[in-house]
Amino acid sequence: MTARRIDGKAAAQSIRDSVAALVPDFEKRAGRAPGLATVLVGEDPASAVYVRSKNRATAEAGMVSFAHNLPDTTSEHELLQLVTGLNADGRVDGILVQLPLPKQIDATRVIETIDPAKDVDGFHPINAGRLASGLPSLVPCTPLGCLYLLRQELGDLTGLDAVVVGRSNIVGKPMAQLLLGANCTVTVAHSRTRDLADVVRRADIVVAAVGRAEMVRGDWIKPGATVIDVGINRVAGEGDKGRLVGDVAYDGAAEAAAAITPVPGGVGPMTIAMLMRNTLVAAHRRAGLADPEGL
Repeated sequence: MTARRIDGKAAAQSIRDSVAALVPDFEKRAGRAPGLATVLVGEDPASAVYVRSKNRATAEAGMVSFAHNLPDTTSEHELLQLVTGLNADGRVDGILVQLPLPKQIDATRVIETIDPAKDVDGFHPINAGRLASGLPSLVPCTPLGCLYLLRQELGDLTGLDAVVVGRSNIVGKPMAQLLLGANCTVTVAHSRTRDLADVVRRADIVVAAVGRAEMVRGDWIKPGATVIDVGINRVAGEGDKGRLVGDVAYDGAAEAAAAITPVPGGVGPMTIAMLMRNTLVAAHRRAGLADPEGL
């Protein structure tokens, strides 16, 4: 068996096209375009590239981008003042503060200061609590993208055994909540789980988000399973920059799985696509409009 490659680039482009197609209707009804504010503190190269990609995607969708680039000497007080101002800005529907932040800034305090209605990253405790309670919320972009890929691949997920490897607030925990909401039987495993390989082997769905290069081995995968690899790790290889691999040993897993996401080109593009989706949803809710259909 050779697994189907789940094309995250194509799925992400479909979502972004759908968002762009819905923006003119919102603009007509609300009298303005949706707006996303991004905040970058410091000059971390990877973060800078990622924020530029988000701003570019916002413009391509017909939404307004408000970019705030601050020096790495910015104090926590200064950043909180900016966030408070963005909360009050009627043009801004979504606020994204790029992580990680410099050591002098408490990221938790910053996240808790963002208006939950504008928390398009889905990290605010109120949104996390609403997700856990099965209530409408803004959901973290990466796990939401994973769920989209799973539904695209498998359709109804009811009754499937799912294992999420990783327990972060950004991916692992919200991923588990989304799978529960889709009526899966969910196990959250992690690096300290006993007999981790045996836990993974019983899963119809494996979502790997542990942050360790190729930790999930090919012989851990149940024949016919669907594998979603959230990890992105740079390892030694050809060229100065090495090569990118996921948290799953792809070649071995692809021999057993029915379908698997590649790295790169799998989950990665879905994160920005879902950010565009969340921004449009937040804009509708703030304008007192029903959520856009088809997203």
